[in-house]
Amino acid sequence: MKLRGYVEGVAEAPLVVVKHRISFYGEVHEGKLVDGRALANRILVAEGTRGSTVAPYIIYGLSKKGQAPKAIVVSKIEPMLVAGCVMASIPLAGGLPRNIIDKLRDGCKGKLVVEPPSAQMIITC
Repeated sequence: MKLRGYVEGVAEAPLVVVKHRISFYGEVHEGKLVDGRALANRILVAEGTRGSTVAPYIIYGLSKKGQAPKAIVVSKIEPMLVAGCVMASIPLAGGLPRNIIDKLRDGCKGKLVVEPPSAQMIITC
């Protein structure tokens, strides 16, 4: 599927799917979501993000510790998410239809190629 590309890069990994907007400040700790699912070596798929201006630094810190997702794909883009992905060199794409997110599950395989302003994602479940 075609998406909007924001941060250049290529990633291929299993998905970790969050069916709501997440906050990196409060819902992510030491590279894990509050429910215990790890982000490292995964493509994070979510409706979007919410939260404070500290989110880019949390994303950057995760990348320095090897705990960040390989890529992030969301329905709705927020400026703080873009800043964090730029700082951490994490490929980022937006515009994933909400009805697609609802159909995805953890463990589906994803390949994301981002060449702003466009991106291409292939998902296999």
